[in-house]
Amino acid sequence: MKKIVLFISLSLLSFNLKGQNAFTLDSAIDYSLNNNRSSKNAASDIEKANAKKWETIATGLPQINAFIDYNNNLKQPISLVPAEFFGGNPGEFAELSFGTKQTIDGSVTLTQLLFDGSYMIGLASIKLYMDIAYKAKIKTDQEVKKATISAYGNALVSQERVEILKRNIKNVEENLNEIKKIYENGFTELENVEQLTISYSSLKNSLDYAIKVNKTSLNLLKLIIGYDIDKEIVLLDNLSGLTLKSSNLEKSKESFDIEKNIDYQLALNNKKSQQTLLRLEQSKALPTLRAFVKGGYDGNNDSFRFFKSNQKWYGYSFVGVTMSVPIFSSLRKSAKTQQARIEFEKSKVDLSESKNQILIELENANSEYEYAVNSYNNAVENLKLAEKIEKKNQIKFLEGLISGLELRQAQIQLYTIQNQLLQSMLEVINKKTNLEIILTQN
Repeated sequence: MKKIVLFISLSLLSFNLKGQNAFTLDSAIDYSLNNNRSSKNAASDIEKANAKKWETIATGLPQINAFIDYNNNLKQPISLVPAEFFGGNPGEFAELSFGTKQTIDGSVTLTQLLFDGSYMIGLASIKLYMDIAYKAKIKTDQEVKKATISAYGNALVSQERVEILKRNIKNVEENLNEIKKIYENGFTELENVEQLTISYSSLKNSLDYAIKVNKTSLNLLKLIIGYDIDKEIVLLDNLSGLTLKSSNLEKSKESFDIEKNIDYQLALNNKKSQQTLLRLEQSKALPTLRAFVKGGYDGNNDSFRFFKSNQKWYGYSFVGVTMSVPIFSSLRKSAKTQQARIEFEKSKVDLSESKNQILIELENANSEYEYAVNSYNNAVENLKLAEKIEKKNQIKFLEGLISGLELRQAQIQLYTIQNQLLQSMLEVINKKTNLEIILTQN
């Protein structure tokens, strides 16, 4: 019984470990959105924007500051007073020193902003500032998703290429063994054996390279999704499944609203932010009004005895209002306002260009996707024909009807079309992703 329990426990542990390093494309995307460096930084930027929001709000709230000033007059200043005040001669002056040698002043000041044009603009732009951060996160996640799909597809292609090469090698090896026997019996030329030997060696070399490329592709995928590069990773999806995966693109194209496209929204936010900066520069011509309350205590002594019980402290308090009115800045404010207005006008041009660029990108992405699908379908048909041709040439070769060189040409044609098919499958996946991202409504 204990053995059965132990076996079940080990089986469950093995299953859990496998689940931790096994990814479908969708789970790889989810993992990358949480662990990719760019996505994590974009999420941190949202937190930073939220903190900036409260920093802006707090600027207009009451501020309390405490001050302690200590002065030690190493040499007290001398004041001249008419000597006749003390019975001296008219026209003469007496030298007097006022106050104590050392003083301490402790005070607390409460200030409250009553009006500041810049602050009002800042408050009004908080929502825009947060929206910019959120939109940047959406754009970053789209780029991460795109990179993840491309890396996942490349990894599947490299894996599939390894398997195809193994099958090709097995096929050539069987032919090579068979032609060697035929040669040993004197029914074929040595050249035919040598041609197949060349094919076999070339395929072995290609397999060694493909295995290394596969490892690099998997490491690149780990890097993009934020997975530990030293851990194993298993891809659960297959290349054919992702290539043939349906997507309701026609419906998305019919309901496409450019104003919900993330690139358009980023350009629109840029226009709004430039308009806000223009209003900010214009607001700097307005006065600033602050109220304050201040209270404190003064202590005076000729030596540092402020903490003695007999030290006398004199309290004071007052309230007031401060107004700052900008009058003349040698046209500096005017120049900055003009610069801000120019940037705002440029942002309006950029928004219009972005709209046209998105529409062109959509048309181009749709054309590229349709071309990729057609190329894939052609590659599938071509592969069927190439396999039939290569199979017929194998039979003819073993029957002595064609040379090894002719068989090798048929094999090279087959291998080329196999690679074309793999590449066309990857193109379908990537081009479909590009189109889906443009059509995404936010």
